[in-house]
Amino acid sequence: MHIGLAGLGAMGAAIAARLLEVGHQVTVWNRSAEKTKPLVAAGAKVAASPAELASAVEVAITILTDGAAIDAVYNGPSGLLSGNVKGKLFIEMSTVAPKVEIELAPKVRAKGAAFVECPVGGSTAPARQGKLLGLMGAEPADAERAKPILNQLCRRLDHCGPVGAGSAMKLAINLPLMVAWQAYGEAFAIARSVGWEPKRLLDLFVDTNGANPALKNRADMIVTMFEGRDPGPTTFSIANGVKDLRTMIETGESKGADMLATKAALAGFEDATKHGFGGGDGSRMSVYWANRKKS
Repeated sequence: MHIGLAGLGAMGAAIAARLLEVGHQVTVWNRSAEKTKPLVAAGAKVAASPAELASAVEVAITILTDGAAIDAVYNGPSGLLSGNVKGKLFIEMSTVAPKVEIELAPKVRAKGAAFVECPVGGSTAPARQGKLLGLMGAEPADAERAKPILNQLCRRLDHCGPVGAGSAMKLAINLPLMVAWQAYGEAFAIARSVGWEPKRLLDLFVDTNGANPALKNRADMIVTMFEGRDPGPTTFSIANGVKDLRTMIETGESKGADMLATKAALAGFEDATKHGFGGGDGSRMSVYWANRKKS
């Protein structure tokens, strides 16, 4: 199948690489052409614009930064919907507020195309392995049409309900982890007063009921950061965490929820970003907060 992918951030690039690996013909587009080069080397083609991408492919996948980027890529003068896209399938995988997807879906359908939202849980390594957690929001027939492709990307694929349900569920499942990174930092601040080396400290923490899978997976990275060494590539940045936490608060409050813990986590992520750590992996929050002194 000929699949297009617009948006080559860390996750978009990993998903495109996975699609190539399982045998699809892949055409990509990104605002910065530099990011297309590794995929071209792996066999992908490059479209000059979103419109060119949409005209070339059977299925177009988008994974973009925020609602403004989605609007530009879909509805701009050379956007995905600017040409004849009748009969095509659009799969929107960005992490955004449900209202963004709810507003986009009828615009896609008005062009005679099908629309599925499917934000995913997981980082770049599961994306490359086809082991993401997919959260679809779609009409039943459109969801069925998207499943063969999404099953090649996901270890678990849930149809959450109509468009908007997938985005709501993605925000919900990410929220505990975002709050946890700051909680781990506060816990480490207490525990380090005992004088243990970072490796011993993390060995203990990952052996407790309070350790989530992300802490276990990133324990070595956290030790490396405590020791002042380079932890390697970022999989999900603190700056992106700020964006997502704001969206979680907006969405939760729109449902009447009081988002106290999420607001506290947002303040911590904003503080880290203000002090130059926005490009760091989200797990760095645990190290940043452990080292931060009360002002």
